[in-house]
Amino acid sequence: MKRTKLIVLVISCCALILFVLFALSSPTLTVARAANVVTEDLDNELAAVLTNVGFTGSIEQIFHERLEATLGRPIDPKLADLGRMLWFDKIHSLHQDNTCGGCHSPTNGFGDSQPMAIGVQNNNIVGAGRAGPRNQRRSPLVVNTALYPALMWNGRFNSLSGDPFDNSQGFRFPFPEDDTRFSFTEDVTHRLTQLLQAQAHMPPTELIEVAGFTGTCPLGVPDPVLGADFCQFDDGKGETVPLPASTGSRDEPIRQKALALLNATPAYRELFGEVFPEVKAGAPIDFFMFGKAIAEFEFTLVFADAPIDQFARGNMEAMTTAEKRGALLFFGKAKCVQCHAVAGRSAVGYANEMFSDFEGHVIGVPQIAPVFGVGKGNVIFEGPGQNEDFGLEEITGNERDRYKFRTAPLRNIALATGFFHNGAFVRLEDAIRHHLNVYHSAHSYDPVKAGVPSDLAQRLGPIKPVLDRIDPLVRKPISLTPSQFNDLVAFVRDGLLDVRARPENLCKLVPSQVPSGLPVLQFQACK
Repeated sequence: MKRTKLIVLVISCCALILFVLFALSSPTLTVARAANVVTEDLDNELAAVLTNVGFTGSIEQIFHERLEATLGRPIDPKLADLGRMLWFDKIHSLHQDNTCGGCHSPTNGFGDSQPMAIGVQNNNIVGAGRAGPRNQRRSPLVVNTALYPALMWNGRFNSLSGDPFDNSQGFRFPFPEDDTRFSFTEDVTHRLTQLLQAQAHMPPTELIEVAGFTGTCPLGVPDPVLGADFCQFDDGKGETVPLPASTGSRDEPIRQKALALLNATPAYRELFGEVFPEVKAGAPIDFFMFGKAIAEFEFTLVFADAPIDQFARGNMEAMTTAEKRGALLFFGKAKCVQCHAVAGRSAVGYANEMFSDFEGHVIGVPQIAPVFGVGKGNVIFEGPGQNEDFGLEEITGNERDRYKFRTAPLRNIALATGFFHNGAFVRLEDAIRHHLNVYHSAHSYDPVKAGVPSDLAQRLGPIKPVLDRIDPLVRKPISLTPSQFNDLVAFVRDGLLDVRARPENLCKLVPSQVPSGLPVLQFQACK
């Protein structure tokens, strides 16, 4: 019996040895084992890089912790829903035909559905079929803006502390706004605790975006601020735009007129009364309340749990191999992270893992401009040919800041319909190619081949003065193989995308009707 067991044991050992030898000599298993080693090496390399640059993948959790500490409470669902209604309602538009959602669409990460924005005098459509006079720039994505220390393409609205959650130094809002409205005073710091609450005061005051030009040219007499060129846009529709205040700015008079429209709407009196006891007691709705409601809705639009975040938190399967290789290029050879920062603080503010340093840079973007006139464009561009955008110089008055624009945060950028401040490129691949060789891209730029709409392909501004000011960070071309380029695109397009920001999810936020009873904008890509 013992001899039989011994024989069986010997045979089993021999079989095991033969299996191991076969496995080691099997091409299929050898390749698989090698692939596992390569994958593990890739994972380890990327994990080390992310640690080195200070990327944690936990910024969304940090956001909610900081927001609750700033507000002294979690997000208020009722206040956020009020903000959602205001977002899609035209009631606070003096022209009564546009609202936040017209330029910041749920189909595009609450960004522009056009390469360059169309505001007032639109056709009530949001999407590829939107028509009307162009503004000056592309409306950026609103998703995740609660983490931005500076807003707008020229960074003109920012937190002086460099932190959107720190109002201890007040917020910078240059003319035509009055800085003192958002300065460090007891009243302001009590009522405006986060940058977005202050910024929400702005859109209703913008003539080209929301307020319109009605009444700015009474009886053909040119407006003292706008001049005769803008009389053509006074179409008599909606509410009359008030005259400028003694400061020369219309912002506060427009706000007061927009508030009158809100206060005259019983449904809004009731909704504001549900979250602001003073309104329920009979006090009027004020713009601090309006700003808080809009901002509260924007606080619900933080979607920063992309594959790169999940990988950084330990889920090595969250990213594809191509995305991982692309990430290594992004943080390494392609040098994207030099401007699209994920950690640390620039002169403007903290990066907050948003893939931007939020500073202004000149990167050689071709200058495109619509024709000025009814149904074409309602902004007079700068330069001798009125076909240039001077960017940050508009705010600082310093010529050294000419053509500088804020580094675009890259999270969810795959949802954008255009890239850079003016939508000069409509394909992500072309925008990335431009970064890799700005001189070649700028000199060879063809707006038709770039895919911009025909009305934006008619006027090109001079490129030489732009290239003369190119930021040293992008002067030297970077050469990538076709496969490397594809990997980089995969990372930026897919590795930075939080699926919660996709249209099929955000379109659910569009109400079928709004409290004012005004027609809701038609979002073409929302099915």
